[in-house]
Amino acid sequence: MEARTFDDKYRNKLDKLSTTNISDAMDKIGLRGAVIGIRPMYKSPKIIGRAVTIKVTAVGTNRPKYHGAVRAIDAASPGDVIIVDNRGDMNNNGWGEIVSMAAKMKGVSGVVVDGVVRDIDACEEIGFPVYARGVTPLTARGRVMEESFNEPVRIVDIYVRPGDIVIADGSGVVIIPIERIEDVLKAAEEIYEKEQAMLDELRRGVPVLEVDQKYSYDTMLNK
Repeated sequence: MEARTFDDKYRNKLDKLSTTNISDAMDKIGLRGAVIGIRPMYKSPKIIGRAVTIKVTAVGTNRPKYHGAVRAIDAASPGDVIIVDNRGDMNNNGWGEIVSMAAKMKGVSGVVVDGVVRDIDACEEIGFPVYARGVTPLTARGRVMEESFNEPVRIVDIYVRPGDIVIADGSGVVIIPIERIEDVLKAAEEIYEKEQAMLDELRRGVPVLEVDQKYSYDTMLNK
């Protein structure tokens, strides 16, 4: 799906939904998409966009021709999200300040890294959202390098292809297979509306037991 088509048809609809709404919707229709263990590295803004993927590997006898991520950033469209498959590496850095600045100037929404990152103070200062497993001061130089970009990758235990939809907020990260976006949106919007109705009743002082019985919260995700 082209970036403009995604923005016109889906971005505003997804913007009102949380990752929890999306995760619940995917549970309801039998899809796996919630990425466990990756969180915002500072109070990052919510990000939504098409995935541009990077796979990382160890530096060996072949030396990298490009600094990791630069080809993916160059290929990205405004609004896209960079996904970095660093195999959950908690030692070697998968993202930092220079590529954050480059991605921000390209209009990239943010980055999701299955591994650790660095320069978080600088990333926060420039306002580039970073989601990862943790932080490290170590450089990637001489340790890890790009193996490929814009090929299918795995983050934690979720399969991600270029063009799949990424949503990340304070509760975590979810990935929507692009061909199922209509199904996921329909289910997520139904869940969102039902939860908003429950919240409205609670604000009016309706007892929680009455609200729970009326809306059958525990069965909301039944197929």
